[in-house]
Parts: sequence; structure tokens; C-alpha cells
Amino acid sequence: MAETGTALTRADSTAWSTACNREPAIRALTNLPKITRAAMSKASADLGLSRTRIFELVARYREAPVTSSLLDRPEGFPKGRSRLAPEADQLVATSIEQFFLRRPKPTLAQLVRDIRHACHEHGLRAPTRRTIEARVAAIKRERLTRARDGAKAAADRYRPVTRSYIADYPLQVVQMDHTLADIIIVDEHFRKPLGRPTLTLQIDIATRVIPGFYISLESPSATSVGMAIRHAVLPKMAWLEDRGIQLDYPVSGIPDTLHLDNAREFHSRALERGCQQHGIALKYRPRRTPHYGGHIERLIGTAVGAVHLLPGTTFANVVAKGDYDAEGRACMTLRDFERWFTLEVGVYHGSIHSALGVPPLMAWAEGLDRRSEPLRHPADPSDFLLDFLPFEMRKIRREGIELFHAFYWHGGLTLPGVGGDHKLPIKYNPLNLSAVYVELPNGGHLTVPLRDRRRPPITKFEHDLAVKALRERGRQAVDEQSLFDMVCEQRRLVLDAIHKTKAARKSAQRVVYALEVGVPPSQQFLPSALPPLPEPDDTEPIVPFQIEERL
Repeated sequence: MAETGTALTRADSTAWSTACNREPAIRALTNLPKITRAAMSKASADLGLSRTRIFELVARYREAPVTSSLLDRPEGFPKGRSRLAPEADQLVATSIEQFFLRRPKPTLAQLVRDIRHACHEHGLRAPTRRTIEARVAAIKRERLTRARDGAKAAADRYRPVTRSYIADYPLQVVQMDHTLADIIIVDEHFRKPLGRPTLTLQIDIATRVIPGFYISLESPSATSVGMAIRHAVLPKMAWLEDRGIQLDYPVSGIPDTLHLDNAREFHSRALERGCQQHGIALKYRPRRTPHYGGHIERLIGTAVGAVHLLPGTTFANVVAKGDYDAEGRACMTLRDFERWFTLEVGVYHGSIHSALGVPPLMAWAEGLDRRSEPLRHPADPSDFLLDFLPFEMRKIRREGIELFHAFYWHGGLTLPGVGGDHKLPIKYNPLNLSAVYVELPNGGHLTVPLRDRRRPPITKFEHDLAVKALRERGRQAVDEQSLFDMVCEQRRLVLDAIHKTKAARKSAQRVVYALEVGVPPSQQFLPSALPPLPEPDDTEPIVPFQIEERL
């Protein structure tokens, strides 16, 4: 019946009309208990066919009593039957199974050579390349992908998509993911290429608005996740003013559910505790099912596609890039790209979404009425990020808090209930280790700066490099003085190399960006949170950070 079904859809109008004309006469013959000579003669005359042809059509109609069974079948070698000798046919099948459907994936040319060699050894005539190609093409695509690329690749490509996530109102479900932006950015002082920034992006399923995002030179981490969540939850007015952007961006509020993939940074203890603190449910995609994150994946595709119009874009692949000199054309700093992307979000919010039929920002405004409860916002916006920062359990000692080979002190550590033999969560921002944040028993936080205020702010990235360098020099015990001395030494090495290498410029700019966004949360939106870089004269090199030496 499968063949007749195919004939029904593929038959041309002339052939189908002929079959329709035959159907009443052939059906009448099949209904007779016995086909008489008179009935056969009448049918033969009416249809203009021989007796032999009439009997053939009757037999086909009895097997499949549908009109398509009466279509004329093409003459020639039967479709699907092999022309090869049985021995050669078996050899081709064996080579495909045991050689081609294996890893590492052989090419078709290698398969052709393998079959020809085997045929020569057995004294058989080798099939042509076209014959072998036809045999490979006849293999089901899912089976071919499973054998050569693995079960996950086959499932991702061919598994039926029977479910999709939907939401009834704004911030019911928010998806989040990371991607490398297809653009080369430059440092702010030398205007030379650094590399591609990482974009952490969110989308609200119900309205398709972008609640928030985070752009940095860092790899995806618990901190970048926390920064993106903070940007999404808090109102954007101060953030936009700090960047000199005039844009209607009214999206804010705590989501009910975060829908994430199974990346390591989405399973961090900090994210889990922060979401529990604010009543945010975490829902993870089933493993090996990327289609469950279709909304955020499509948004990333849209966002990345817009980047391809910028100078310095790397495009989506080498073919699309052609001979375009991405590094030579690069001219946007990370701050430039952040401002551009914010404006692009505004354009996206105001454009009609194909799935909604209205702009996302309109869907957001209309959807707020469908919420059974008003939007939730943090009780203390300035400290919201602290709930998503990584933390270590430490005791409060007489000399303060020791963390990452440095000591932190504040007079509030002597208050009743803070010290003692019990450990407290000590939160830190890897982007700036100039202060830590003690989670107090009453739920508040105490900002504790470095005990020696003359120490320069450093990042966790610099700390780890310094400790590694000290270990390589044979220092088993790392103290605070040696740690900061090593950081300063490494910064000097960066300054010496900064004119020569992209890696040094990227390292320097990475520290600058990190220290800027890693200031204490209470000062996060203040333009004066970090002192401005000094304007050097023509005789001094421009540097992205200053070395502060201990007096």
C-alpha cells in the first residue's frame, strides 16, 4: 500500500486521468464471481487494452483496490533491485557496515577505494562510484548519523519534537544561555584587537522580551550568571543613564522560573542558593535535548545575526567571512559594543515578533494584566547581587577574615553574634577581591574591605595566576605580602609587553573591565565608583591600570 500511496501524490494529471477512467471497468470485473469472455471483451474494447493487460490490472486491483494501483508502471529494471552480482552486492554491503558506518568517519572516496580493493582481491568486477553513492544514499539518515556522529547527534537532529515550553504571563518562565559574539573588540587605549566577548542573554517566554544580559571578556561562570540575573531583575534607569543611553526599557522583576541547560555554571551552589533566597525555581532541560531551549537559541541566532553588520565581525563561519579582515576592521571596545547591543535590544523590543504578531514590549505591557500577582522586586536592590555570588565558609578570627591568602577586617566583625566558633558564609566577587561580604545571622551583609587599605584591587583571575607563579618558584606557603608583590610584578610584565602582544592587552583590559563592574554593589551604578584613569602626557605610555606599590 505504501507504493500506491506514493503513486497517488506523484502521478501526473494525464496518468491519473487514465487510471480514473479504468477504475469503474476494472472494479466491475473484480466483483464478478468469474470473469466471462463477454465481460472481458467489453472491458478490452472500452479501455483499448489487450486481454493480458486487463488481467494484469485486475490482479493489481484485487491486491490493492484503489485507483492508484491502475497507474501505468514504468518499464525497465525494477526499482530497488540490485544489478550487481550477489557476491559483489554482499561485499559492498559488508564494506559499508564495517568500514563506512564507523568512527573515525571515512570519506566516500575512501569507501570507494576500500570496495575496489576488496573486489580486486576476490576477482570481482568493482561497482562504479555512482553505484556506491546510491547505496550510501539509501541508508536512513538517522542511522547514518548515529553510526558516524553518535547517538546524541542523531537524537538532536532527528528526534521528534513533541513538547515546547510555553508561559501564560510575563516572567513566568525565563530562559538563559551564553554565546560568543561574532565580533572582535579592541582595547580602549591602544585600539588594538583583543578577541570575542561573551554574551549572557535571557528571554521571557511569554512576551519574548529580553529581561537582561551581561557582556564580558570572561568565560561563562557563576558570576556572569549572577550579573545577568541582577541586570534582568533591577530597573534599568540608572544603568542606562550611566552609559548615556536614552531608551525605554521598562522590563524588570524577579522571575518565577529560570529555564537553563546543564552547563557547569548553571549548577553552581551560588546560583542555587540565590534562587532559593528569592523564590526562583530552577528548571533544567533534559540532557541531550537542545530543542527544549528553542526560544533562547533562536534569540541568540537573531542577536548574533545583527552583529554581522558591525565592523570587525567574524561572521558565522569561514565561508561567510571570506577574505574579510575582522581584526583589521575591528574598532569597537567592549563598552561600545555594550551600548550598541543595548540599542539593538530596543530595536528588537519595538519590532513585530513573528510568533506574537505584536512587538515584544507591547506583549510585555499587555501581559502584565494576566499576572495573578504583581511583579516582585528585591527588598534591597543594592545587595541583590550578593545573593548570587560564590562563597566560602570561614570563622571570624581576631585578625579578621582570611580568604585567598589575604586578610579582611571591619569593626563590625566584633559585634555580638558575628564572631565565635561557628562559620559564616563569606561571599566574594571574583571580579574584585578588594572586599568580601559576610552574610550575617539576621540575613544582612557586612562589607569587609582588605585589612591593609593600601593594597590595590585585584581580580580572582590575577590571584590565581600569582599563586601559580609562586608555587612554580618553590613557595609552598603563600602569604599576603608575597601574593600582592607577585600581582604587581605580573602587572609590570604586562605593561612591558602590552605594545607587543594581544594576549597582554587582553589580560590588562580584562582586569580593567572586571574591576569596574566588580565594585561593591552599593556603588554599582555610581559613575564615580572607580577613579578615572589619569590622562598621560605624550612622553608616557598609556596603560589600562596603575601599579600601586606598597609604601
